[in-house]
Amino acid sequence: MSIPARIKDDLPFLTALRRDLHAHPELGFEEERTAGIVVRLLEEAGITVYRGLGGTGVVGTLQVGNGTRRIGLRADMDALSMPEMAERPYKSTAPGKMHACGHDGHTAMLLGAARHLAATQDFSGTVHFIFQPAEEGRGGAKRMVEEGLFKLFPCDAVYGLHNMPGLAVDEIAVVEGPQLASSDSWRMTFRGTGTHGAKPHLGRDPITAAGTFLSSLQTIVGRVVDPLQPAVVSACFLQAGDSKALNVIPDIVEIGGTARAYSPDVRDQLETEIGRLAHGTAAMYGIAVDYAFERRIPPVINDADATARALAAAGSVFGGKVQTSFPPSTAGDDFAFFAQNAPGCYVWLGNGPALDGALHHNTAYDFNDEALGYGAAYWVALVERELKV
Repeated sequence: MSIPARIKDDLPFLTALRRDLHAHPELGFEEERTAGIVVRLLEEAGITVYRGLGGTGVVGTLQVGNGTRRIGLRADMDALSMPEMAERPYKSTAPGKMHACGHDGHTAMLLGAARHLAATQDFSGTVHFIFQPAEEGRGGAKRMVEEGLFKLFPCDAVYGLHNMPGLAVDEIAVVEGPQLASSDSWRMTFRGTGTHGAKPHLGRDPITAAGTFLSSLQTIVGRVVDPLQPAVVSACFLQAGDSKALNVIPDIVEIGGTARAYSPDVRDQLETEIGRLAHGTAAMYGIAVDYAFERRIPPVINDADATARALAAAGSVFGGKVQTSFPPSTAGDDFAFFAQNAPGCYVWLGNGPALDGALHHNTAYDFNDEALGYGAAYWVALVERELKV
């Protein structure tokens, strides 16, 4: 394994930094303290800093030599709205907030790489260090793009990295094609006519309609979508009536959920088919329905050329521990908006065994500090190989 000596020497600092960020989690678009630390460390390294994209976003630019190629490296900064239950010296000091997905580690690794590259300058070209706010469902990447990220900082390729429990810390997965699914939301309201529970014939029952809809929902994936195309449709919210009025059939039932796909065609199909089923159910029961499908995050699809470049860099750091076959995730990541604007590659860095709360979004999760050196070294190798002198 090849971790530069300068990064090894910086690991005590990066570990302390990561744990400080862990102890002070901030939600999407609220990362004022985190962004301030990022800005200070970038400026101390002599890197040009731009603030304000996406509100709390930070972009550091390092141009060396006369190379014309420009690449972007992205780290997300935000935490999750959930309590940290495990006891550790650097446990979250913010009630109801925690770094349960490792963005503290992502930020620390990219800062470590930036510090190293600014000191050694062993490349020729331009690298943009993109510190993104609000990855966890609040639309930070889309907002940065809409506010001009790629107009201000053009990129010939853009790269993302996420920790992955289950892979050893000295392993990395670099795979062409789909990595993460689209992440969309759907909502509907069945509107019937409420009545006495003992006199259902005098009303139009939206609860029975909802039951029919829910029992039929999985036929979309099971009988409509091509069985060779992965897809997920889940109902995650249901609200109807009042538990204190068990003799009242309500007027309305609200249902909501998520839809996931890896291809644009299947994504379109899910939107159409959920709506078709909702409207068909409403017609069958003689009630009305309001249906809305919110397209939130596109799928992350790794570009072939960018993946080949990332694979070469990973091989120089991880040797034979590079995984080139790894299953895609049905989770989503708004890095997809970056990869719509430049050829992109998103890799999975090992976070150690997926045991004892090591899974993402678990109240006992923690980023594995043993991965810091490997992640920073990967970023450095990517820059030095892609922007070779």
